[in-house]
Amino acid sequence: MTATALAPSSESATVPEPPRPAAPRRRQRLNLHRTLASVVIWLIVIVQVYPLAWLFITSVRTEQDFASGNPFALPTEITFDNYARAFETGNLGLNILNSLIVTLGSNLLIVLLGMMAAYALQVLGFRLSRFVRALFLIGIIVPVQIALVPLFIDYSSVDLLDTYQSMIIPLAAFALPMSIYLFSSFYEYIPRETYEAASIDGAGPYRIFGQITFPLSVNTIVTVVLVNSIFIWNDFIFANTFVLSDDLKTIPLGLQNYIGAMGNVDWTATFAAVCVTITPLLLVFLVLNKAMIYGLESGATKG
Repeated sequence: MTATALAPSSESATVPEPPRPAAPRRRQRLNLHRTLASVVIWLIVIVQVYPLAWLFITSVRTEQDFASGNPFALPTEITFDNYARAFETGNLGLNILNSLIVTLGSNLLIVLLGMMAAYALQVLGFRLSRFVRALFLIGIIVPVQIALVPLFIDYSSVDLLDTYQSMIIPLAAFALPMSIYLFSSFYEYIPRETYEAASIDGAGPYRIFGQITFPLSVNTIVTVVLVNSIFIWNDFIFANTFVLSDDLKTIPLGLQNYIGAMGNVDWTATFAAVCVTITPLLLVFLVLNKAMIYGLESGATKG
């Protein structure tokens, strides 16, 4: 056999190139997904922001402009008399103070009782801790309305009607199940070795709670407070049931003062009052939203 016969031909030596990945198609799909996600996000932002923007714009319109023109149009004249009239027509300052007292008092009970209950159930533990935790979680599905008549009867028998306590106690009680769930879920992230090391150093359960558990729970506390404050600040059903005098009316009840004779409503003053009442809550939420998101991620994703 000759050497020329052993030499491979040029055609057989050529190796076919592998097929190239369809990079342009993948990029097009990725860009399409990003575009759709951006459109959906912007639609959600518009749906959420537009009512607030319309509320603030309407609060600076004159009564004649709002009554005679298009209620969704831009104001032809800007005035801040609506805010002055909002404070003159109703006891807006007193209503804000009452709502602040109820919100702070309820959150204080929610945080203290929720943290201590979650600490006992999750960290200390006992024989029926899981069963007790399940009983607390059942409270999430209990509707508020079924407690109104029994609470009204009990409050009237112990002279708690028309007091701050009549609103603070049920608001804190119905918020406890979710708060206990968030705190106990977050406590699962704290290593057991941390508690064991503190116990070896001579720390008791109260010292461990005050020096270890409480400082680590700051973000979860912020989350619990912000989530509950939104509902407590806007609560109407408990305040309308248990409050009888004008001196203890909260903001939702105080807005009824802007309804005049024959059901006529001073809309521009009402919108101005609503702007005054929601602005503090919005500012607090914007400042602490990062801590709230972190608390939800660390306290609600496990448990």
